[in-house]
Order: sequence, then C-alpha cells, then structure tokens
Amino acid sequence: MTPASPTLGSRLYGNAILLLILTTLFWGGNAVAGRLAIGEVSPMVVVALRWVIVAALMCGFLWPRIVAEWPLMRPHFPRMVLMAVFGFVAFNSLFYIAAHSTTAVNLGIIQGSMPIFVLIGSVLAFGTRARVLQVVGILVTLVGVTLVASQGSLEVLMTLSVNPGDGIMLIACFLYSSYALALRNRPQVSGLVFFAVLSMIASVASLPALGYEIATGTAQWPTPEGWLIVLFIAIFPSCLSQIFFMRGVELIGPARAGVFINLVPIFAPILAVLVLNEPFRWHHGLALALVLSGIFLSERKAKGH
Repeated sequence: MTPASPTLGSRLYGNAILLLILTTLFWGGNAVAGRLAIGEVSPMVVVALRWVIVAALMCGFLWPRIVAEWPLMRPHFPRMVLMAVFGFVAFNSLFYIAAHSTTAVNLGIIQGSMPIFVLIGSVLAFGTRARVLQVVGILVTLVGVTLVASQGSLEVLMTLSVNPGDGIMLIACFLYSSYALALRNRPQVSGLVFFAVLSMIASVASLPALGYEIATGTAQWPTPEGWLIVLFIAIFPSCLSQIFFMRGVELIGPARAGVFINLVPIFAPILAVLVLNEPFRWHHGLALALVLSGIFLSERKAKGH
C-alpha cells in the first residue's frame, strides 16, 4: 500500500456528498433487488439472512474494538435496540413485503418522502431552523418525485391512488426517518463499532418475524439466484450504505443528509430500466434535473452558514 492510500481513503470517508450519493445508489439497487427476490426468497428470510451475514462480517473484523468500546454503549443499549428494530428490521421487513405488491420504481419514488419526515422531525425534536432555501430545495425535489409518480401526466396525478404496497412503503419510510434522526445523538463511539452492534441486535430482532413466516408455511429459503440477491443486499444496501449514511449524518447532520435520499427515486428507475427492462421516459430525465437542483439549493444555503 502506498503512503498516499490512507490519505485518499480518509478524504473519501470525509466526503459527505460522495458517501451519501453512493448510499442512495445502493438503496436504489435495493428496490430492484426486492423485486428480483420475488419467487427466489421470502421477505423475512431476506431480512434475517442479511443481518446475520452483516453481523458476522462486522464482528469478525471488529470484535476487539466492540469489546473495548462496549462500556460507552452500555448506557445507550435500550435506545440502540429501538434504533435497530425500527431502522433495520421493521423498515426492511415492510420494504420487502411492499415489493410484492408495488413496482421497483414506486419503491424508490416513495423513499423520496424521507427528507420531509426528517426535516419535520428535526424541527420538532431538535429545534432545527428550516431555512428558506432548504425548504425550497426540498419542494423542488418533491416536484421531481411527483413528476415520476405521475409519469409526467396531469391526468394520472389527479387520479393517483395509493395501493397497499405503496402505503406499506410509506410507513417504512417514516420508521427509517426516525432512525435517521436518532443518529444525531448516538453514543460517541466509532461509527463502524456502533453499526456492528446494531447489526447484531437486528440479526436477533429479525428472528421472531422469521419464525412467524416459518410457522405459517410462507417461508422460502433462497434458490441459487436468491442467494446472490441476499449477498448483494447484505453487502451493499445493508452494510456499506448504512456505514456511509451514518458517516454522512455525522458530517453534515440529519436534515442536510436527508435531502440526498431524494436521489433514490432517480436511481431506482434508472436501475429498473437497466435490470428489469422498465421503460425510461422524458419525465425521469426532468425529475433527475429537479432532484439535483433541489440538493444543490439545500447544500448551497447550508454551506453559507
């Protein structure tokens, strides 16, 4: 390894914008993976396996640090359990359940609601001041999200209804937004160690739902293709994206980091086109421009302070 390598790694890990873009790209891929998983592996099996794999990987690399930093986390353990249950287990369970009754595009689109939940939560819980350009930026991104949801048609927009899968996904987004807000006051330990412990909690907390799926005869263990999907979900949307998102929140706060979630409604359709052969139309391109403009406005204001 050259002397420049650690410096490059430090710079990348200190670049909130890059980390959050990669996070949302992986989450967009998760929407496609959720659709691909249908018929290959059942929802609760996916959730349980993903966190067992992540927990095993993280503990394998970080166990000495986990033991060393545990005294700092012990007083926060009940709160950490809630964060893992709502942010990791409940969100992902609802996500994959929703994938059975809505499209990959919709899964990505609805995640655009997260910045609104995060901003409202920041104002109510932390007294965060919602600056004018920040609000404008979020509204611009919402226009982009709405454009995708309506397929560029006013008629579709006027008659738009929420199917069960979309409603379930909206609840999931609310739960993850609560987790994102809770990250602001997480224990002062290494982000990697904190995530490792959360993944361990999630791997245990996912077992009751898996047990229910087995008891009702609806569990489906992965096919060979299903294992590839599970491994992708475990490594990218589960492990790397959570670490990157946690670091992004640490660098720029939950409200600013939340704005980047609006990229998910863009990445998900693009990946759906490439992987699922769904059509890409003019309104997707316009929505991309609007979302990027909204992020630029929010970031420009934030950097001025």
